[in-house]
Amino acid sequence: MSTRKPQLNFWQIFNMNVGFLGIQFSFGLQQTAVNPIFSFLGASHDDLPLLNLAGPVTGLIIQPIVGAISDKTWSPKWGRRKPFFLIGAIIGSLCLFAFPYSPSLWFAVGLLWILDVGNNMAMEPYRAFVGDKLPEKQLSFGYQMQSLFVGAGIVLANASIFLFQDWFGGQETIDDTAKVIPTWLYYSFFIGAILSIATILWSVLKTPEIPPNADELEGIKKHKALPLIERIKIPLVEIFSAIKDMPKFMWRLSAVYLFQWYALFIYWQFISPMFEESLDFDKSQALSQAAKMNTTYNISTIIFALALVPLAMKWGGKRTYVVSLFLTAIAMLLIPNIQDANLVILPMILFGIGWAAMMGIPYAMVSKIVPQERRGVYMGILNMMIVIPMGIQTLTFGSIVKNFLDNSAVNAILFGGVCFLIASVLALRLKKTN
Repeated sequence: MSTRKPQLNFWQIFNMNVGFLGIQFSFGLQQTAVNPIFSFLGASHDDLPLLNLAGPVTGLIIQPIVGAISDKTWSPKWGRRKPFFLIGAIIGSLCLFAFPYSPSLWFAVGLLWILDVGNNMAMEPYRAFVGDKLPEKQLSFGYQMQSLFVGAGIVLANASIFLFQDWFGGQETIDDTAKVIPTWLYYSFFIGAILSIATILWSVLKTPEIPPNADELEGIKKHKALPLIERIKIPLVEIFSAIKDMPKFMWRLSAVYLFQWYALFIYWQFISPMFEESLDFDKSQALSQAAKMNTTYNISTIIFALALVPLAMKWGGKRTYVVSLFLTAIAMLLIPNIQDANLVILPMILFGIGWAAMMGIPYAMVSKIVPQERRGVYMGILNMMIVIPMGIQTLTFGSIVKNFLDNSAVNAILFGGVCFLIASVLALRLKKTN
């Protein structure tokens, strides 16, 4: 027997997704500021891929396990999903407060691992939370609202870094040989720490969870009655069972994700070095230009995230997703060929449309086809489809760019564009889901 879900209004859906702002501010800091902190503390460029291993490893382990555990959880006071993303937010906030005080490189690396655990603990149940609350016809709107907050959080993170550097960066001189983190960078992490817990609390307090029906409640009670060792084993068994029973749609989506996320990691790693080649910028100018690009595509994401909802309803989720991936491919193929620093920002509007679709449409499509009682574990598996390509890219692309792409960042970005083209073609194989 399934629980009937009431239709929610705009502000109810808005409130339930506010917590994503804090989570994505944290991820925005990880994308933009963590590697510079590693460099301030003495890391060389060759060290950076290995130092970022926390992302794929914790995502691969934490999200599906937390998803499986949350499926078997219910508290009349705290709910099913909310305890997990509240605990994750607390962990993330503490790490963000501590990060700029890191006295050594390996202290900062250790904090990144703990921060990633917290963020992943918050992320996966949040995806399932939206699916739990919304009726099928509102799923696309709910997940595109998350896309809006994804863009907003990352924009705010990048903007805070630029503003604080402009306001306070001139007041101190950092010796290039000194392993010191500039104090203007502290403030972005402090804001992130506050937003991480404050926005999650907003959603927790504003959004009640739907209680499990009688059948689900009976299953949860039986699970609690099991010996501790059995309860520890069950999430792992549930993950492997869910993979075995995974809908064909998700297997096909995994092929799309392989090329989509491989290409995205190429972009994030090589967009700044590319400008050193294509526009003959120095490292500082290239970093500034890359930050402008990232800010532009996330502003585009904010603008187009909700606009994609009626398009998905009219065209279907698959068709909208295919077109968005194709537009992202066009953006990446154009960027290295534009020689004007102002005009090169324009393709990021297309990139932002693609990012908005990637952050919403696949989750809505998957949420419609997986059983309610296993939604948490399947959202965790969907995240595995993200972090596995990340791990593959980290291990393989160094050799590819060195041996086949003339060690050129321009060629790397073009390679990423081709990967997006392949992803858009593979997305045509997805079963149409509105």
